[in-house]
Amino acid sequence: MTVRSLWQAVAFVERHRASCLAVSCVGLLGASLSYHLFPKQTFQLLYQSWPEGQPARLSEALQDLFRDVLDDVGVKSPNCYRAFAAYGFQTVSAGVPWLPGGSVVGIPDNFNFTPQDSQGIVNYIVVLNSKEVNWESKDGLALKEALTLSREARKFAIAREVVYLQSNSPIIYATVAPVCLASTYISGVTIKQLLGLYSGPMVLRGFYNLVVAAIGYVGYCLAYDAVNRGLDYRSDRKTAMMSKDYARGGVEFYDKILSHNRTLRFLLGKQGEATFALNGNLFPRHWLRSKHTPYTSRRDRIVNVLRVSET
Repeated sequence: MTVRSLWQAVAFVERHRASCLAVSCVGLLGASLSYHLFPKQTFQLLYQSWPEGQPARLSEALQDLFRDVLDDVGVKSPNCYRAFAAYGFQTVSAGVPWLPGGSVVGIPDNFNFTPQDSQGIVNYIVVLNSKEVNWESKDGLALKEALTLSREARKFAIAREVVYLQSNSPIIYATVAPVCLASTYISGVTIKQLLGLYSGPMVLRGFYNLVVAAIGYVGYCLAYDAVNRGLDYRSDRKTAMMSKDYARGGVEFYDKILSHNRTLRFLLGKQGEATFALNGNLFPRHWLRSKHTPYTSRRDRIVNVLRVSET
C-alpha cells in the first residue's frame, strides 16, 4: 500500500510539475519571510530582553539615539521602524519597512554605557561555564572594555541595521532558496530530456535525480552564504560612507566585537575554542558552509572606506 501511494504521488507530481514547483517556491519564500512579515509578533518576542520576568523598556537615551540615527540615514517614514530592548550584546533587526508590519531593531542594554561611564555594566551578572564573570579580573576588565562602545560605534551598529532593512535585504535573502530550487529543477529536467533519460532504466533515473539534488544543495549553500556576505558588506559600506564619524564608529565596533569574541574564547574553554578563532572570527559550523561574514574582513573594508574618504 505504501509503495502504491508513493507511485501515485510521483505520478501526480509528474502530471503537475509546474504547479508543484510554483507552490514549493512560494512556500519556501513564505517560510523565509514569515518573521519579517510580522516582526513584532515573532522576532521581537524571540529577542526581547526579559529581566525579572518583564519585558525590558528601551531607555530614553537609546530612543533618542535611535531617532538620531534615523535622521542621519534619511529615513522618510520613521514610523515604520521601531526599536526595542534586546538581550545579548549585538544589534538585531527584522522586517520590511514598506509592509504593514514595518520593521524592528533590537538594541542591547550594554549600549546604555560608554567608555566614560562604564561602571554601570558591572551591575550585570554574566555567567559563563556556570561561573559568574568577575568584572575586576583581567578577563572581566577586557570583557567590560569590549562591551562599552563610543557614541559613534553605537550609531554605526544601529544605522547598519536600518540600512540593511531599508535596502530590502530580507527579501533578497529570502529569494535564494526558491530561486535555487527552481533552477535545480528546471535544469535537471532539461538535461534529463536532452540525455533521453526518461526512457532509460529506472535505476539510472533515480541515480541522476540524486546527483542533481546533491548538486542543487551544494549550489544553494554556496549561493546562500555568498548572498549573506554580499548583503553584509553592502550594508557596512553604505553606513560607513555616510560620514567619517560613522566609518570610524564601524572600525571601533568590529574591533570591539573581535575583542569580545577573543575574551569569550578564553572564558568558555573548549566551547570557546570550538566557536571562536584566535582572531575573534566565528568558526563555520560545517565544512561546506560559511554562514557568518568574517568580522576581520568587514572591519578591513570599512578601514578602506575611511582611507578613501580621508584622501
